[in-house]
Amino acid sequence: MSYQVDPIGFVRSCFKEKFAIPRQPLLAPAARGVLELVPPFDQPEALQGLEQVSHVWLLFLFHQALEDKPRLKVRPPRLGGNRSIGVFASRATHRPNGIGQSVVRLDGIEPGRLRLSGIDLLDGTPVLDIKPYVPYADSVAGAHNAIADAPPCPIAVEWDAAALAQAQAHAQRLGEPLVELIEQCLAQDPRPAYQRPEPERRYGVLLWDVQVRWHYPRAGVIRVLEVERD
Repeated sequence: MSYQVDPIGFVRSCFKEKFAIPRQPLLAPAARGVLELVPPFDQPEALQGLEQVSHVWLLFLFHQALEDKPRLKVRPPRLGGNRSIGVFASRATHRPNGIGQSVVRLDGIEPGRLRLSGIDLLDGTPVLDIKPYVPYADSVAGAHNAIADAPPCPIAVEWDAAALAQAQAHAQRLGEPLVELIEQCLAQDPRPAYQRPEPERRYGVLLWDVQVRWHYPRAGVIRVLEVERD
């Protein structure tokens, strides 16, 4: 038996590329976006009462990772990208039905849309459902996960003076905490865990409408080199 699901809305996100998106929600509080609802869910009746909630669960589709052939094993970044485990023991994007879930902060409710932060969602992500976070039920005392028992250890982020000035100027133009967003995302080291690049190798990602470029001048350190409008 097959089922059809239709999006209730789409996310407009600071993340324009998959690279450098935090691997879990709430790791980058400065990551912000908007969930734009589609009819009939854009009506006030659908959101009545949600103003009493600080966080929501979003059920969504990994729309750029959908596959015809299901995977039984995956190689999660948390294990270095070289060890495989069962797909149901991971939160990998390659899922049987392409469904993901994230708990995010609800910053505000506007006509037909929700303002969100702490997101880990790519721009254009289709959202299937919204559920309120219920602290007494959703936070389980004594729960454990030996695969991911603590947040990733952050690495140091340094700035070239010119790059920091660029980021501050773009932050003011966008009205977004761009400097914090860059630091929070890069501190989690977005490169594949198995890579050990040469210091001169540059990486880049598009956040909002600015291209951020950095390199790894020495072990355990990221240095931001440029922050330019795309």
